[in-house]
Amino acid sequence: MDWKYRHTVLVLCMFAFFVTYFARLLVSPVVPFIIEDFNVSNTQIGISLSGMWIAYGLTQFPSGVFAERFGEKRIIAVAVGGTAVTSLLAAIAPLFVVFAACVVLLGGVAGLHYSVATTLLSRTYDDIGTALGLHSFGAPLAGLLAPVMASWVGIRYGWRPAVALAVLVAVPIFVLFTWRIRPTEPRHPERSMREQFAIAPLLEYLSRPQIAFTLLIAIIATFAVNGIVTFLPTFLVEHRAQSPALAGLVFSAYFVVRGGAQIGVGVLSDRVGRDFAVATCLIAGAGGLALFVAGPGLVAVALGVLLFGIGSSFFASLEPRFMDVLGDDERGAGFGLVRTVYVVFGSTGSFGVGLLADLFGWGVSYSVLAGLCALAFGAVVCNSVFDLGY
Repeated sequence: MDWKYRHTVLVLCMFAFFVTYFARLLVSPVVPFIIEDFNVSNTQIGISLSGMWIAYGLTQFPSGVFAERFGEKRIIAVAVGGTAVTSLLAAIAPLFVVFAACVVLLGGVAGLHYSVATTLLSRTYDDIGTALGLHSFGAPLAGLLAPVMASWVGIRYGWRPAVALAVLVAVPIFVLFTWRIRPTEPRHPERSMREQFAIAPLLEYLSRPQIAFTLLIAIIATFAVNGIVTFLPTFLVEHRAQSPALAGLVFSAYFVVRGGAQIGVGVLSDRVGRDFAVATCLIAGAGGLALFVAGPGLVAVALGVLLFGIGSSFFASLEPRFMDVLGDDERGAGFGLVRTVYVVFGSTGSFGVGLLADLFGWGVSYSVLAGLCALAFGAVVCNSVFDLGY
């Protein structure tokens, strides 16, 4: 293949996303060690990790505005460098409240990347679904490596060195990105921040029926995925009686499946249709969660990982659905806004799943997630079958 600069942009954006996701995933495999060290509950750790994901969501919209004002390269570089710094601070936190504050900050700086990189790639590639699917491969790549590395380091050396692994991967990617990516011109350097954050245009974005419907589906799916990502290793140890090492291996397998699936889902959404791809993901996710809860033996776990890995690839078709509605001049701030809304609300999945697990057990907690995915599937199918226009 004739290598072109746009391929460099795609690959380094993918690795930047890998860094920001890798750092956040290092926490989940060592949650039991953190709980024991700080003597906290599932609900408390769930609140702190929900805070991380909420902060991640809250910075999606401002990141788009900052990119339009200062250029995409600067914002992505800040995201990667900030991820290294906040991960180190979390690893050396002396108290749980300090640790919680650091992971929230980690989520905030990591959240600066995705919307900006998506906008940059949408300006670079015509096949948005395919490009976004490839860019998002950074997440499952992180999922393949982070759980295994965190589990191995956590068991042998403790959770603090495990969390600090993020620094080792972030620094070289930061150097490579700042070296190889050309400066990007701001799209709207003349606009004031007050104009960019004006309420009326923002409400207009969210009031469009297609955007509002897509947001609802995205919130439900993100809620389920965040609940899984935060607690899957703990669920496998406490509910399925698996060893921590096997739980970490299954967690990695989930991201391997997700990595391959999201590329296929992106291509499927470009060639067959956004709603068909979204509906396929949602019903697969519901089935995978049902197998996690009720299926017997490791075979059910393996099938559950396969199905939910496919299900959690929904964003490779949902995010192009947003882009289809937004104009070229709206994609920076507009996509950042919708990302903020659905990621923030979906981020409560970590808290919700942890609370349900403490109150009613892991079986009920994961059954609720399966029901939500099935509900979203029904909404997408009804919209398509009855041509409701959403």
